[in-house]
Amino acid sequence: MRKLIFLFLPFVLLACKGEQSIDGDIVASVDEKVLRRSEVKAMIPRTVSSADSLIMAESIIKKWVKDALVFDLASRNLDEKAEIDKLVEDYRNSLVRYRYQERLIKERLSGNIQESDKLRFYEENQQKFTLDKALVKGLFLKIPVDAPGLADIKTWYKQTNEEALEKIEKFSVQNATVYDYFYDRWVEFDQIVDNMPTRVPDANAFLKINKHVEEADSSYCYLLTITEYLPAGSVAPYDYVNAQIVEILINQRKVDFLRAFEEELYTNAIRQGKAKVVAEP
Repeated sequence: MRKLIFLFLPFVLLACKGEQSIDGDIVASVDEKVLRRSEVKAMIPRTVSSADSLIMAESIIKKWVKDALVFDLASRNLDEKAEIDKLVEDYRNSLVRYRYQERLIKERLSGNIQESDKLRFYEENQQKFTLDKALVKGLFLKIPVDAPGLADIKTWYKQTNEEALEKIEKFSVQNATVYDYFYDRWVEFDQIVDNMPTRVPDANAFLKINKHVEEADSSYCYLLTITEYLPAGSVAPYDYVNAQIVEILINQRKVDFLRAFEEELYTNAIRQGKAKVVAEP
């Protein structure tokens, strides 16, 4: 007959208050499986109050007993035990192998990618970097309609000279709700439009004819200057996909490194007699 022992002692409250407890004391058991007070204590955050720690401890112990009982019942009645054992063993082997390979990669494989390698990959694989959304460079401002000097900013935002940019920056620090300067980087056009009341069903067609966009609602004035754009369907610029290229090349290095490592391991094991292939499948 299955033996169930469920002991809830005041140890939990005492432990959570910081008083010393004896490691290894059993607080619950199901047959040969036991739950120890140190395990329960480790699952209770130190920041909780004594009253809350007591409630949590009761819940943890009860759940542990339920889980153990269900596992025991399932183990005795499930026909697929051998299959499950194999799946567990396969998972364990995969996990151990994965953890070791990750350590090898960290220890032996440099994460530095040369600029020449990135550029060569980009030139040889441009078909992989086709834009699915239009990109733009420029300036976007969102300004309260009652901001002082609004008429001036509506003139300045269309200019790209240094003097105008300095005036825009000074004005924006004091008045703009959003000041996004992206003359020097590509951003998705959709991200900019999402901050405006306008709706653009065809970004490519819109960008062909619009360099300066001015809109307003009851609360804000929206000003957009587009200095450059790339339509959807064109090749993404190198600086836009640089991080993506680095990730691709690092993953390639990992694959190549592990393939070479496993091949060397296999060859050495066969040569030294540690591994044998006795027959073809």
